[in-house]
Amino acid sequence: MDLRLFRIRPAEAYPIVLERRRIFVLPTRSGLLFAFTLFAMLLASINYTLSLGYALTFLLAGVGVTSTFHAYRNLLGIEVNGGHGTPAHVSDMVGFEFSLNDKARRDRFAIGVINSEETVVTDLPASSTLHVRLTCRAIRRGPLDAGRIVIETRFPLGLVRAWSVFTPDHTVIVYPAIEREAPNPPRGGEDHDGESSASDGSDDFAGLRGHRNTDSPRQMAWKAIARADTLISKSFTASAGQQLDLRWFDLPDTLDTEARLSRLTRWVVDAAAQAREYTLTLPDQSIGPGHDATHRDRCLTALALFGMSAHS
Repeated sequence: MDLRLFRIRPAEAYPIVLERRRIFVLPTRSGLLFAFTLFAMLLASINYTLSLGYALTFLLAGVGVTSTFHAYRNLLGIEVNGGHGTPAHVSDMVGFEFSLNDKARRDRFAIGVINSEETVVTDLPASSTLHVRLTCRAIRRGPLDAGRIVIETRFPLGLVRAWSVFTPDHTVIVYPAIEREAPNPPRGGEDHDGESSASDGSDDFAGLRGHRNTDSPRQMAWKAIARADTLISKSFTASAGQQLDLRWFDLPDTLDTEARLSRLTRWVVDAAAQAREYTLTLPDQSIGPGHDATHRDRCLTALALFGMSAHS
């Protein structure tokens, strides 16, 4: 058997073309049953000298050979390109986008694109480009590779499986998990204990939100709690011009590295959602001030890559 069948290819740059030498074909379970049936029919035709049996056996054998050729041709020449990845946080689903291009001007049917967690089956019209999105769950922060991708087809009769395997050079950044019960961030370097920062009257009331265990009694919306029969807290935004300083060294010593990253991630996400200007300070760099989406992505990427070498 060809050893390339089991070889793990290094990451490949786009475009990736499914050429003749990288497409494999093997019979499916149905194909093996079909072949066994043909063999039995051939033996019966020989023993009983059945001309009609010979004709039927070879006719069906021709159908099987034709099915193999069509399955192989259904993949031959497909060009795969990468699309935009969808950054996500730890425990979220990460999306990898691919485009399948047909340059041979023929329709392709029942093309399956498979990763370790998901299978997408689609048709590819002649001379067209089709976008496919595969997802997988992010289990740790940092760069996440798309991994091994399989493209397969069993068209037209399901008797054989033709497939090709490739490992694209396709990476998406996974941000740290967002702390659910994070306290409010310190304001302008005045409150650096990292545990509590209730409104002091200089902030603007922004609305109500679900209660967090770290909220102080002053933030509780008692009237709303009485009406809704559930815990609700008041949310405040800083007055215009008040800048946040999100500093690693101001966090409590009881937090480990991942807990610190999760809390800073929460603060960055909340500050960006409120369009507040903020600066992120890590042990090895300082980013900001800023408040737009580019600044947010830059901060989240720094948090995702914190403590990782340039080659990891």
